Amino acid sequence: MDAFVARQPIFHKNKKLYAYELLFRTGMSNAFPGVDGETATSSLLSSSFFTVGIERISGGRQVFINFTEDLLLRRVPTLFAKNEVVVEILEDVRPTEEVVAACRELAKKGYTLALDDFVFRDNLQPLIDLAKIIKIDFRLTPLPEIAAMIKRLKGGRCHFLAEKIETHEEFIAARDLGFHYFQGYFFSRPEILKNREVSPGQLTAARLICEVNRQDMEFRHLEELINQDAAISFKLVNYLNSAYFGRVHPVASIRQAVAFLGERGIRMFVSLIVAGRLVEQKPDELLRLSAIRGKFLAQVAGEVGCSEGEMFMLGLFSLLDAMLDTPMESLVGRLPLSVEVHDALVGRSGALAPYLQLVENYERCQWEEVDRRLAELCLDPEKLQTYYLDAVRLADIL
Repeated sequence: MDAFVARQPIFHKNKKLYAYELLFRTGMSNAFPGVDGETATSSLLSSSFFTVGIERISGGRQVFINFTEDLLLRRVPTLFAKNEVVVEILEDVRPTEEVVAACRELAKKGYTLALDDFVFRDNLQPLIDLAKIIKIDFRLTPLPEIAAMIKRLKGGRCHFLAEKIETHEEFIAARDLGFHYFQGYFFSRPEILKNREVSPGQLTAARLICEVNRQDMEFRHLEELINQDAAISFKLVNYLNSAYFGRVHPVASIRQAVAFLGERGIRMFVSLIVAGRLVEQKPDELLRLSAIRGKFLAQVAGEVGCSEGEMFMLGLFSLLDAMLDTPMESLVGRLPLSVEVHDALVGRSGALAPYLQLVENYERCQWEEVDRRLAELCLDPEKLQTYYLDAVRLADIL
């Protein structure tokens, strides 16, 4: 059984990352092909906590996980630390006396309870009284109905989470309605598409990323570029001397750092550090998502015979319009990108476009589209989760 886990960010209203929701699929035919919710969640918990290691995908944040009625009755959430898991109670869980008792026990032990896909019903009041978070689908529920629910429940102990927020305008609307938390990819869309000037420094940073990923880039020239930038040099040496690598002898020079990481590693590291300059006024998750896409596609490149540098830049620059709040076409025309990368970024066309669509489908848990892309590109599905988790790991240590 192929178990796939993806994560979706949840933000505070100040756009700071709050937590992730972990989303699961198994098999290669559909999101839940003949798999009930209990099996799905059990497989997710086993994969995330026991096999993968929750820290690899959570980045030290709490994770929201769906629990079925039976899993709640069996007290399965108590197998995990209360500071790691937010217990999501699915919308089809019946608020029986036994379920309410189990949830009350979890709440007394300090677990955070969240009601998923919430629509108000009188019989849900016992669960509402125990929940700290109520999740409302912003696209499925009409705005007047959402406003009425919030007005009715406001003043209680719970906070409201708006799901499926995909644009900045939707984020503003949900915030104004009284939501505290927001889930969706609104942060990855441009907020302004006109009357916006890209600073020379930002353009220089983007060009430097292109430069370090050139196939004909010489190691000596790469070392010179890094030595010319004090911030990159400091971050690189500090990164390699961190506990993550556990080095006995610290790295003392850029030459040593380049030799230690190797050509691929140093190019990727410099690109990601430089990309951080493009998102200084944006949620940190925007850079993380760009890094995940870049690393994911760089690994796919090795399997399909594409240029690793081009595929990495394709993923990293796929959110460039959101980073700079400028139309993609206006940006990539000023960068020395290949025709293939240009066409994939601007028109979602050409030979590389399906790979970008694959990683987007995966991060949004559009599993049927993932299946179709894998078949179309002749990719091994068993490697997909490894690629994703490796990419997440890289993004979270930046």
